[in-house]
Amino acid sequence: MSLILNILWFIFGGFLAGLAWLFGGLLLAITIVGLPWAGAAWRIAGFSFAPFGRQVVDRQWITGRGDLGTGPLGFVLNVIWFVLAGWYIALGHLVLAVTLFVSIIGIPFAIQHVKLAMIALAPIGKEVVPV
Repeated sequence: MSLILNILWFIFGGFLAGLAWLFGGLLLAITIVGLPWAGAAWRIAGFSFAPFGRQVVDRQWITGRGDLGTGPLGFVLNVIWFVLAGWYIALGHLVLAVTLFVSIIGIPFAIQHVKLAMIALAPIGKEVVPV
């Protein structure tokens, strides 16, 4: 079922969403200042292409130990991201989710937009794993 939903997602907007995140990551990498966030943007791009059957978790849960992205530096980077970009990207995903929740067919896609909104708020120190 995840395969069918991922194919539908990819055709009806996932491809464009993933490309937008890839392009955003490229712009962040080019500026050098945005380099800490470029990897997170590319991770979100991969998730945007095919979100069904995957979830976002803290990297600390996977490794069992802290690192730069899950410690105080990761918190500061997430705060900067939230102020400069995260809140309005998440708001866009939430608006799409609300519009998709209107129809029964759109509910699974709305849930994926909510997941994308959550990772867009604070992407540093997160990983995408299979369910």
